[in-house]
Amino acid sequence: MKNPCCKFRFLIPVFIIAFLAVFSLAVYELWNNVLVDVLGVKTITYWQALGILVLARILFGGFPFKRGGHFGPPWRHKIMEHWESMTPEQREQVRQHCGGWPNDPEKKSET
Repeated sequence: MKNPCCKFRFLIPVFIIAFLAVFSLAVYELWNNVLVDVLGVKTITYWQALGILVLARILFGGFPFKRGGHFGPPWRHKIMEHWESMTPEQREQVRQHCGGWPNDPEKKSET
């Protein structure tokens, strides 16, 4: 039986975009309903709220590849170690279970 998570992995970008849209709307509403009255700043558009979110992420959150060492999430090293410790038969079972994903890093480096 195939893992249902592998079937829906294409939905991850959709959820990220939806989360970003909702969070931008929250910033937009809070800015226009609170800061305008309290601090007397100008109102902003939805796209300016999205820009403020991106700017805040850059200034205060950093970039995601910083946490994981070499360009990846912090748990990537554990997964790669586990993948390298698997036998070729186990790797093939994982590929069949997940519809051909992940690609073999050794074959990728050969091309």
